[in-house]
Amino acid sequence: MHRFRVADPAAPGSRWALGEYFAEIGAAFGFETGTALDDAAKAFVPPHGLFVVAGRDEEPLACGAVQFLDEERGEIKRMWVAPVARGRGLAGALLAYLEQQIVLTGRRFALLDTNSSLTKAVGLYESRGYRRVPDYNGNADADVWFSKELGTG
Repeated sequence: MHRFRVADPAAPGSRWALGEYFAEIGAAFGFETGTALDDAAKAFVPPHGLFVVAGRDEEPLACGAVQFLDEERGEIKRMWVAPVARGRGLAGALLAYLEQQIVLTGRRFALLDTNSSLTKAVGLYESRGYRRVPDYNGNADADVWFSKELGTG
């Protein structure tokens, strides 16, 4: 059983997890993350969104976030699982938890974007009922966009 909690994205453990996420993404795509950590601390707090971690406060095993786009849609962002915890279902459980958080706010749709070179992420989203949609956010680093209607009952 995986335990998740909504956390302050500016807390040390949250910043550590986000730093690991950005380090992996930066290495994979060859770009600097700049002020991304500080930007996340603003974007993923109520009422704009929320940030979730799994694991110990000092060194979480996973993180993810939701940014609320409007009254109907929440965008899943910054999903990361530590290499030592991969292959155990943690990413799928994290995705389900983030979806649940969107539903709890009364929203009906989850959106997300990714890069098609991240084949495991694409496979996860497709296996969980996400369908490909046109670009909804102009993210230059993404080339695949997904949407899923979430149950509200």
